[in-house]
Amino acid sequence: MVQLKAKPFHLDDNGVQWVEDTLKGMTLEEKIGQLFCMPGSTTDKNVLEMLTQKVGIGGIMYRSEQAKTLREAYGILQSSSKIPLLVAANLEAGGTGLVFEGTNFAKPLQVAATDDDRMGYALGKISCSEGAAVGCNWAFAPIVDIDMNFRNPITNCRTFGNDADRVIRMAKGYMDAAKEEGVAVSIKHFPGDGVDERDQHLLTSINSLSIEEWDNSYGKVYRELIDYGAQTVMVGHIAQPAYEKKFNLTHQGRPIPASLSKGIVTGLLRNQLGFNGLVITDASQMVGYTVGMKREDAVPAAIAAGCDMFLFTKNMEEDIQYMFLGYQKGILTEERLNEAVTRILATKAGLKLHEKQTLGTLVPGEEALSVLRKEEHLQWTRECADKGITLVKNIDNVLPLSNVKYKKMYLNVLEEDDSINSSLRTKMKGLFEAEGFEVHVRNRDLKIDMEAFMAGKPDARTLEVIAEIGGKVSDFKSKYDLAVYVANFETASNNTVIRINWKGLGGMGDDTPWFAAEIPTIFISLANPYHLLDVPMVQSYVNAYTNNEAVLESLMDKIMGRSEFKGKSPVDAFCGREDVRY
Repeated sequence: MVQLKAKPFHLDDNGVQWVEDTLKGMTLEEKIGQLFCMPGSTTDKNVLEMLTQKVGIGGIMYRSEQAKTLREAYGILQSSSKIPLLVAANLEAGGTGLVFEGTNFAKPLQVAATDDDRMGYALGKISCSEGAAVGCNWAFAPIVDIDMNFRNPITNCRTFGNDADRVIRMAKGYMDAAKEEGVAVSIKHFPGDGVDERDQHLLTSINSLSIEEWDNSYGKVYRELIDYGAQTVMVGHIAQPAYEKKFNLTHQGRPIPASLSKGIVTGLLRNQLGFNGLVITDASQMVGYTVGMKREDAVPAAIAAGCDMFLFTKNMEEDIQYMFLGYQKGILTEERLNEAVTRILATKAGLKLHEKQTLGTLVPGEEALSVLRKEEHLQWTRECADKGITLVKNIDNVLPLSNVKYKKMYLNVLEEDDSINSSLRTKMKGLFEAEGFEVHVRNRDLKIDMEAFMAGKPDARTLEVIAEIGGKVSDFKSKYDLAVYVANFETASNNTVIRINWKGLGGMGDDTPWFAAEIPTIFISLANPYHLLDVPMVQSYVNAYTNNEAVLESLMDKIMGRSEFKGKSPVDAFCGREDVRY
C-alpha cells in the first residue's frame, strides 16, 4: 500500500483527494502512458502533443539545451497534458546539466574535496534553481554512488568520493536546496555503482559486496537519505548477488539487474529500507538492462519488480505495446499497475504540480531566467574551486612555481582533441605565458606521411616528429627548465576505461614524462583523480576535478603560490599503490 500522507509525499487531504480521483478517472491506456518517462529532443508541437495526448506520458527528460528552447517545449508539453508532467534533468554538476546559459558549478568530487557541507548545498541550489527557472521539477541527482574502485570508468568525478559518511553529508545539502526550489531529487544508482570496474551502459555490472559490507556502505547511504526525505530513487542495471541470493533470485544462473529484480526493488528497497516513494529505472536502452531478459518480458517485468516509471524506450511504439502485452499476460498485474501510477501521481501532488497546473505556473515566466549565472552562483563556483583543488604529491617542493627558477616550460595538454590549437591548449598556454613563462606546447597530432618519409621525401611535420623521437637528452634539458602536463579525460558512458591516451610514435614513449628524472615535472588532472597511476614518476601532482573557468583561475593562483591548496582528497588518489607516492 502507498502511504500518501507519509514520507516522502506528505500529502494533505486535498492532495490525497486529487490522487485518488485522478486514478479513478483514468483509462488503462492513460495509466500505462503514465509509466513512461520519455527523452525530449524537439520543440515540434505535433510531436510533443502526440506524447502528451496520444501516449499520455508521465514524464520527460531533456538534455542540455538553450533556455528559450526548453521553455517553448515545456510550455507545449504542460499545456497539452491532461495530467501535469514530471520534467527531469541530470542536474549533477550545476545548471548546465539542463541549460546552456546556466552555471557550470563543479563535479561532485570537487564539491566533496572541499569537505564543506555548504558546498553540497550550493551544488543543489545552483543546479535546482537554474533548472526550475525553465520548468524542471525533477533532478536525476544527487549521485550517491561510492567510488570504491578507481578503475570504474563511469563513477569517478561524478561521485562524492569513497566515504559513505561524506556522501551522505553532501547529498543532504543538495536535498535541502532542492526542497527549497520545489524540485524532487532522485538518488542514484541503486543498489550502488562504483564497486565494479565495468559500466552498466555496456553490460550488467556487479555490486559484489557482501550483505554486511553493503549494509554498512550503500545501505547506510540509502537508509539515511530515504529517512531524510528523498522523493524518488533511480534503480540501476546493476546486480547485487549477495542480496539476490538472500531473496533466492537469479536469472538463468546469472545475477539479474536490480531494475528487473523484485527481490532488490521490492524486498530490499521497499521492505527492508522502507522506501515509500517513486522508483524509476535507469535508461532502458542500456545494455545492462537489455541483456537481462527478452525485451517483450523485460518492459513489464521492470514495473512488476517494483519500479514505478520506465526511463526512455528503445522503440516507443514497440515498448508501449510490450507494456500492454505484459498487462494482458499477467506479468504486470492490475494491483501493481495502480500502485505504480498512484506513486507517480503522489509525487506530482507532493510537488504541487496539480495546483500549479490550475494556476498556469508549471513553466515559470521569462523573468525567472534572471537566476541563471547570477553573481551568488558565480561566487559559490569560485569558492568551491578555491576549496576543492587538491595537492596530492609535491616531492622536492617543485610547487609553487617560479618563472625565474623555471623560465622555459614544456607544456603537454592531454585530451581527445589532438589539434595544436584546441581551446584548452590555447587557454593553458595563455595562462602560463601571462605568468611570465616561455611556453612550448607539444603537438600531439602524429598523423605523418610515413610512405613519403620512406621514399626520401618527408614533409616538415614528419621531420619534426622524427627529430623529437631521436633528439638528444642534453638538447631537451637545454631547451626546458620545467615540464607541465594537463590532462582532461572525463568520464563518459560507453567507455570501458578512463586512462591517459598517450600519443607516441613507434612505441618510444615520447608523449609520456620520460624526462622526469631530467627536469622537474608536474601533472595537473582536470577531470580524473586517478591519473597518478600512469605517471608515478612525476614530482608534483594536482587534482582539480572540473575544467571550468573558475577552476583554471584558482589553479594558477595555487601553483604560483598566491593561494594555498585547501582540498582534501575524497578518494585514494594513490590507487592503493605505494610506488606512486615517491
